[in-house]
Amino acid sequence: MLKNTNRKGILLVNLGSPKSTSVADVREYLDEFLMDEKVIDYPWFFRSLLVQGIILRTRPAKSAEAYKTVWTEEGSPLIVITKQIQKKLQQTVSVPVEIGMRYAEPSIETGIKKLVDQGVTEIVLFPLYPQYAMSTTETVIEKAEEVRIAKFPGVRINYVQPFYNREIYVDCLAESIREKLPAEYDALQFSFHGVPERHIYKTDPTKTCNLNDCCSRKSNPSHSFCYRHQCFKTVEAVMEKLNIPREKTVVSFQSRLGKDKWIEPYTDETLENLPKKGVKNLAIVCPAFVSDCLETLEEISVEGREEFLHAGGENFHYLPCLNDEDRWIDVVKTLCEEKLAEFYLV
Repeated sequence: MLKNTNRKGILLVNLGSPKSTSVADVREYLDEFLMDEKVIDYPWFFRSLLVQGIILRTRPAKSAEAYKTVWTEEGSPLIVITKQIQKKLQQTVSVPVEIGMRYAEPSIETGIKKLVDQGVTEIVLFPLYPQYAMSTTETVIEKAEEVRIAKFPGVRINYVQPFYNREIYVDCLAESIREKLPAEYDALQFSFHGVPERHIYKTDPTKTCNLNDCCSRKSNPSHSFCYRHQCFKTVEAVMEKLNIPREKTVVSFQSRLGKDKWIEPYTDETLENLPKKGVKNLAIVCPAFVSDCLETLEEISVEGREEFLHAGGENFHYLPCLNDEDRWIDVVKTLCEEKLAEFYLV
């Protein structure tokens, strides 16, 4: 354990959640979330027209009903689980640990302020996303830098990079899946959150991506910023650890919004087609998320289950996220301590 100098701290950052399941709170949350240019990357006028003129007229009521199906007595599952991770991590490190959300409260600014109020001037900020994406890692770092420059110019921030290919994470995810897999299953489906295809092109520094063979190349500068590549690499690494044949695995992408082309194949269509291919007993996991949330507990475990069973499937097994498993806390600790140690090298 690193010595506590009272100058260093850790900020765990997750997506965020509405304050409650009321339509007004869900609307406020969706407005902030969808108006982020890293999420819906249209020019401001057209983004505002789409979000505030169309989406926010109908979606908040529907989303509020969905949130009600997963809400707990303590609140949003995502917030509750992130706080559990914070509590467990705090028990293993000697520096302060706080949480922040990219959208809504507790915000990134709130999290940084809590650390600064404890005398912290050097922060390890951990975006809780295994794979890099413009709408996750990139927007978190951009927001944190905006807040730091405007409100906390004397603070230094060191960011934990995407860890999809780190051995400690792959081992952790593989063992978690191994323990949760049913004894008998026809296929294991990996459902990642989807992104529009144009996001992949925008984050490609080489501007050579074709969403095909470049993902499978052994080395490519694009890979450090390619969400699609990192998703498939996550699956390959886990399958190797679990020794599950490729023909027994399925990769898909969920949660698409609007009529734009998103990366394929789509999870909902895959769930409808699998029974036609003889897959009657399905296990499904969502490795783009480390904490269970609306997209896993409702979209996959409820809606996905209904789609699969209605299409002729017989058994549907949703495998929960890493959440606050001790092995995952160990990974978080290791990745944070690596970045904490870098402060001593400067």
